[in-house]
Amino acid sequence: MKSAKKECVVMLLAGGQGSRLGALTKKLAKPSVPYGGKYRIIDFPLSNCVNSGLDTIGVLTQYQPLILNSYIGDGKSWDLDRMNGGIQILPPYQRVGDSEWYSGTANAIYQNMDFIDQYNPEYVLVLSGDHIYKMDYSLMIKFHKEKSADCTISVIDVPVREASRFGILSSDDEGRITDFEEKPKKPRSTKASMGIYVFNWNKLKEYLKIDNKNPKSTRDFGKDVIPLMLSAGEKMYSYEFKGYWKDVGTIDSLWQANMDLLGNSGLDLSGDWVIYSRHTERPPQYISSNSSVKNSIVSEGAVILGSVENSVIFSGVKIEENVVVKDSVIMADVQIRENSVINYSIIDESVIIEANLKVGTPIDKNPDITVIPRESIVRTGGVK
Repeated sequence: MKSAKKECVVMLLAGGQGSRLGALTKKLAKPSVPYGGKYRIIDFPLSNCVNSGLDTIGVLTQYQPLILNSYIGDGKSWDLDRMNGGIQILPPYQRVGDSEWYSGTANAIYQNMDFIDQYNPEYVLVLSGDHIYKMDYSLMIKFHKEKSADCTISVIDVPVREASRFGILSSDDEGRITDFEEKPKKPRSTKASMGIYVFNWNKLKEYLKIDNKNPKSTRDFGKDVIPLMLSAGEKMYSYEFKGYWKDVGTIDSLWQANMDLLGNSGLDLSGDWVIYSRHTERPPQYISSNSSVKNSIVSEGAVILGSVENSVIFSGVKIEENVVVKDSVIMADVQIRENSVINYSIIDESVIIEANLKVGTPIDKNPDITVIPRESIVRTGGVK
C-alpha cells in the first residue's frame, strides 16, 4: 500500500542500550534519559525534524522501549500526529522465514525498507536518537541536492584527543569525501561524523541489499555501508556543522551537557528554534525566602526549601530544609529530606533520599560522579 509521496523520510535510530550510562539505562533506552530539567534526549532530534519541515519519521526501537514508546505516544507533543506521515514506532518484528533483532544501524534500516518505500521518497535522513543539538536539517538536504550527492554526512570538528571515538573522514576543497575510517587508532583528520546522513533512497537501498548479503558485515553504517559506498566511487560529501553538539553516551558527558546549560556553552533552549517535550503541566516552582539558589535551573513544580548551587533541578523535586545540593543533576519527582547533602551527583527519577545523609563527594575531591538509579530509596546503610 502506497501513501502520499514524501520527498524525504526520516529514520531515527533509538534502540541503543547506552551501557556506558550504567544505572541510568537499566530500565530505559538511552534516548529516553531525562535532560535539562524537563526534556528527554530524543526531544532534540524530534524537534529538529519538526522545525526543519520534516513530518514523516520512523523511530526504530529495540532495547527497553516501554518508557520511550509511552513518551512518544501519537507524537502530538511534537505536532507529529498526522494522517499522512507523522511518527511511527518501528520495533523489530517477526516475518515469514525471517525473525531477528536489529543487528546494526544499517540492518535496522534494511528491515524497514517497506516502511520507507510506501512514501516513495527521493531522500532518506538517518539520525541518532541520543545526541543533544539544534540543527536545521533542511539546509543539509539542500546542500545534498546542490552537490548532486549520493550520500551526505554531517561532520563536526573535534579535538584530536577525542577523534578516535568517532568515524573520521577527510574531504577535498569541494567537500567531497576522500577517506573515511570508523574509530581509527591514529586519526588522519579531526572531522568527525555526527551520525547524521542524507542518502538518495534508491542508492541506499541498493547498498543495504549488498550489505545484507555479506556474511562478514557487522551491518553498521560507519563500519560497513559508508566505506562500501566510498570504495565504489559514489558521490559522497561532508556537511560541516558549527553549533553545539553533544554525544551523551557516558555519565560524564550527560552531567557536562546539563552543566553546559548553566554557562556560555552555545546551547540556548530559548528562542525561535523550540525544543518540544511531553511533560505534565505543573504549578510554578516554589523557592522559599529562607532558601538559596545560585547558578541553577529550577523547573516548574519543584519546591526548594534548602540550598542549591550549580545544579539542574527537574520538575516535581522537593528539597527540604537545611538540604545542600551542589554540582548535581536532580531528576523529576526526587525527594531529598532535611539536613542531607548532595555533591557531584546524578539522582535519577522518583528517588527518595532520607534525612541526614551525605550523597557524593565535592567535585574538587573526587573524579567520579555518584549515580543513584531511579525509584531507589537511599537511607543509612545503603541504597534499596
